[in-house]
Parts: sequence; structure tokens; C-alpha cells
Amino acid sequence: MSTPAFQFEAPKAADILIVEDEPKLAELLQKYLAAAGYTSRHVAHGDDAVPQVQAQKPDLVLLDIMLPGRDGWQICQELRRFSDVPILMLTARAEEEDRLRGLELGADDYISKTPFSPREIVARVKAMLRRSRREQEVSTEGSDDNAAFSSSPLQIDDARHQASINGAPVNLTPLEFRLLKAFAAAPGQVFSRDQLLNHVHDEYRSVTDRAIDTHIKNLRRKLEPFFPGHNAIQAIYGVGYVFELPPADTLA
Repeated sequence: MSTPAFQFEAPKAADILIVEDEPKLAELLQKYLAAAGYTSRHVAHGDDAVPQVQAQKPDLVLLDIMLPGRDGWQICQELRRFSDVPILMLTARAEEEDRLRGLELGADDYISKTPFSPREIVARVKAMLRRSRREQEVSTEGSDDNAAFSSSPLQIDDARHQASINGAPVNLTPLEFRLLKAFAAAPGQVFSRDQLLNHVHDEYRSVTDRAIDTHIKNLRRKLEPFFPGHNAIQAIYGVGYVFELPPADTLA
């Protein structure tokens, strides 16, 4: 198999874990990622994926669904118990329900393997890493974001890419963090689904309105323990979503 004739320009080296049981596809992805300036490692068995993430802490995981041992659903769910590493799911399933299931379990994005386009996968990886890097490298110097939330129970820390409520961390995926940050920057403002799509998938996006609904559902579930009896993210029929904090004395 020949090396790709073109070269991507990568702004920064990154380490990618490929979890894929088809050797030829994995080899092709590794060659294209190398041409993009990224390093990569490959595991072919589902049971090896989580230990690799724990040991090597990759910058992004390319995760196939159909695997020997643990499948991609199980791996994604387990990774989200301890890591916010960006996860791009590779799926041969075209059904929307299958793609939404991955998002519900904490995947950041998905891409179909049929037809298989390594160039598109690398472009999606590049976009996800660029977004993640921007979020991690935003300096608090000269920014009003943290000051704006300093008197609020909700704290948004751009530099660490973390959110907390009354000092307790909220375990969010990178995509959920972007959603919460958008909401928290404008409490009481109604966001359409298109506006939210632009916040979470500003490049190479192929997600649907239903995918946004799935991410909102996940975010609500994670906020619920902090806001007992209060729905912090409310749906406005036919328009979108609005975020409002409850009174401080009602927080858990």
C-alpha cells in the first residue's frame, strides 16, 4: 500500500489511538495520519482500548463500533467514566439511531465508514483537535469569562477546560463543555439548534438537530444532581433551548 501523495499541514503533533479490527483500514489511517504530522497507535481488540487510553493518554480516539471483545459502545461508555478525551466514532451503520446512541454514550462526533474516506477522517480529526486545542490554550488573561461567573455557583474555567458548581466538578465531554459555556455566557437567551450546532461543530459538521437534542439530554442529566427539582436547560417549543440557573439557596 503506497503512502499518500499529498501532505496535510498539522499545526501541532498529536497522538491518536485507532481502535479498529480491520488491519488494512487501520494501516491506511495510520499512513494518512502520519502524512498529517500526527503520531498514532493501533489496537485491534476492544478489550485493549481502555488500558491503552489509561496508560498513554492519547489526544484523540478513533473508535470503531464493531469490535471483538468490548464493542465501541461499551468502550465509549467506560472511557467517559474517567476521561474527556475527544472520541470520533467510526461506524459502518448508516441508521441515525445507531449514531445517536454513540453520542448519548459520550462520543463527540461520528463518521461513516461507507464509503471509506481516510482524507475526510483526517480532516475531521484535524478539526476536532483544533477545537480542543483552542479551548485548552485560551488564556484567562484579558478575558471576562471567569470573572463573569465568579459570583455565580457555576464556574467556567477555559484554561483548564473545566466546569464546576459550588466548587464541585461537573464531568463533561469537550462537546458538552462547549454547550454549557455557550449557555452560561448568555443565561436567559434562547438558542436555536442551528446556533448550538455552530458552537459545537463549527467545521466539517454533519450532525443533525436530533444529535443536538441528544447532547442536551446528556448535559441535563449531568446538571440534574446540582439543581434538584429544577430543569436548568428548558426547551422552547419550535425555537430551541434556554439556560437559567435556579436560586442559589436551592442548589444541592
